[in-house]
Amino acid sequence: MSYRIITGIVLSITLLSGCNTLQQASTPQATRQATEGVQSHVLDNGLKVLVLENHRAPVVVQQIWYKVGSSYEHNGITGVSHVLEHMMFKGTEKHPAGEFSEIVAANGGKENAFTSKDYTAYFQRIAKDRLPLVMELESDRMRNLTLDAKEFNKERAVVQEERRMRTEDKPTAQTYEHFNAVAFTNNPYRIPTIGWMQDLESMTVDDLAEWYRMWYAPNNATLVVVGDVYAEDVFALAEKYYGDIKPSNIRPPKPRHETEQLGIRRLQIELPAKLPYLMMGYKVPSLKTADNEADAYALEVLAGLLDGGASARLTRDLVRGSQIATSASAGYSLYAKHESLLSLSALPAEGVSTQQLEQALRKQVEKLKTELADQAELDRVIAQVVAGKVYEQDSSFYQGMVIGILETVGLGWQRKDEYIDKVRAVTPQQIREVANKYLIDRHLTVAELTPQPIDRQGGE
Repeated sequence: MSYRIITGIVLSITLLSGCNTLQQASTPQATRQATEGVQSHVLDNGLKVLVLENHRAPVVVQQIWYKVGSSYEHNGITGVSHVLEHMMFKGTEKHPAGEFSEIVAANGGKENAFTSKDYTAYFQRIAKDRLPLVMELESDRMRNLTLDAKEFNKERAVVQEERRMRTEDKPTAQTYEHFNAVAFTNNPYRIPTIGWMQDLESMTVDDLAEWYRMWYAPNNATLVVVGDVYAEDVFALAEKYYGDIKPSNIRPPKPRHETEQLGIRRLQIELPAKLPYLMMGYKVPSLKTADNEADAYALEVLAGLLDGGASARLTRDLVRGSQIATSASAGYSLYAKHESLLSLSALPAEGVSTQQLEQALRKQVEKLKTELADQAELDRVIAQVVAGKVYEQDSSFYQGMVIGILETVGLGWQRKDEYIDKVRAVTPQQIREVANKYLIDRHLTVAELTPQPIDRQGGE
């Protein structure tokens, strides 16, 4: 699995402060043995607590995952989840703006937050005896956030500038954004996580407050703790700091299944840019939405065949081989909550048209449909995937990420250890079958960026 943090903020301020110590459960830690696997407990208010003990270093990661992101939004309030992520650092009555970050940094910790399409998450990495400290801080802002209109206006302006820098000033990013808006009809993945600028301009602090009250509640959250702790201690701490928070009346969004696509979709993007750019995307199921879960794992390996390192097909054949492209990539989101895309993107070499580049990418797709992948090639891709998964286990943070994502999108944390076996089970025949089943024109959207002079006035 590849994972990308889409939007995040890093806060680290070095100050001095006090610290709390980890409370001990009644059984002495010295008499316990480290347990393998996730241990789960649900508080009376609905908060699910998941603990993975890892005693290799005296540190702990706390992550709180909320089941809300841009795929929960609708037209008129796009970007509200991301703006709220920013505002979560603007303080509570107990801990005014800036104090949260100051305390974490003063105690040697690091923190971050990120908003994605399917979730919003906050985390701290800190010495294990400071876990009560960050639990107290995080639980306080779950329901006690101060939403000041002046602070909101400042932070909204920050997000608008972020949008200008990351999207509007980057032609490929704008192409990607419009590509998604055309590829999906009513699938909420058509909404950009950072929001449309018009919606950011009209957003109010009342919009934010309503979103906060609706989704930021214990019965819409999962607390993940990974590190040098014992599960019984963590459950006791969670009860102490989160247990009294009242649940909310959560009304899950109505199902928004993508309307069947009836033919190839094309869009032409004209922007001031130096280079043309091509994007192609085939509608495919995720693990969550697949009728046959084996299809999802076959698509995962198929994406690895195309773009799994320097020896993968797109780089080998299009960049180094025919030199028709200066770069080419493929992507697939196995753990998406909704139906997703198998995407292909490339920058053509000098003198190569986007039409020629599209034909080259289509030939790669046709090869997947007509020829069985060589077993040695498949073994190489699977070995890379497995190696990445093994290295991932060295990071408490990424162990927590996998647990949090699986639980939050509705797959369940219990599936965290099945990935390697499922990927290893994929056969060349399965790859050919899913290519013929899903990589068809009826499911295809193509976006072409046509460069305009850089000094051209005006926008889109």
